[in-house]
Amino acid sequence: MNLEKVVFGFFVLLAATLNFGFFIGDIDDPAVHNPWELYAAVVVNLIATVLKFGDRTQIGAVHLATSLVADLQLIAATVVYVYAEHVSSAGLDAEATSSVVSLSGGALLANVVSLVLLVVETVSFQRR
Repeated sequence: MNLEKVVFGFFVLLAATLNFGFFIGDIDDPAVHNPWELYAAVVVNLIATVLKFGDRTQIGAVHLATSLVADLQLIAATVVYVYAEHVSSAGLDAEATSSVVSLSGGALLANVVSLVLLVVETVSFQRR
């Protein structure tokens, strides 16, 4: 068993599940979207991105691209959340929550693509 692949798979899957946990629920209800789960998703996605550097294969490049997209979407969601919560006079209303959750949904799609790539890569791996 390759420990590097286990750690990589762990972080890719954890990033997707944390993002899914934040995403699920009514899109405009801030009570069902925990900000700490969003922050955890950002951190784990960034760790997964770092783990994807160095793979010089074509599928490695696509893994990195999906991870960068997820990072960008989640960082944007966090910026919108922080702005709505701490700067905006309206606070974290339904409109701001919808924007945050929508951005998280885009990151979730990128995470799902990354998971599919990981499964395809694992299934197509042949022992030597």
